Amino acid sequence: MDLRVEHLRRIRSLPNPEDGLRSLVEHAPRAEAWAERKLTKLRPSVTLLYGIRRRIATGGIALFTIWFFVHVMFGANGMVVYRQKKSEYQSLRQEITGLEQENDKCTHHIDSLENDPKAIEKEAREQLHYTRPGEVIYVAPAAATPVARDNSSAKK
Repeated sequence: MDLRVEHLRRIRSLPNPEDGLRSLVEHAPRAEAWAERKLTKLRPSVTLLYGIRRRIATGGIALFTIWFFVHVMFGANGMVVYRQKKSEYQSLRQEITGLEQENDKCTHHIDSLENDPKAIEKEAREQLHYTRPGEVIYVAPAAATPVARDNSSAKK
């Protein structure tokens, strides 16, 4: 049995923390100089923004208010749509009420025709012109409708 290891991988050693700190301390002046250069470039812009911050905030609030008003009034569930739906609801309720009343009348009429002999007789007399023995029915003639004449031939 051969227990030799032929190719050992190279073991990596962890860097010394002191080296990292030393590198950081060495590069700190360059980083500070870079930050100072960027700060001097940005200082006029930052000063200007700081000076007009109230105007920017007021303009932002005004734009938000206008957008919010438009959304509330004309959005998908806005006041305009709400009023249309409300009027449609009221008209449908009126239609339902009218249909319920008509249904009640028809139900009452059906019940009376099924159970009341006087109602049956009344319908037979009105619609079928039935009479009792010895009665005479007088029917008025239908109103004559005037015929429209073409006056263009009379002028010739």
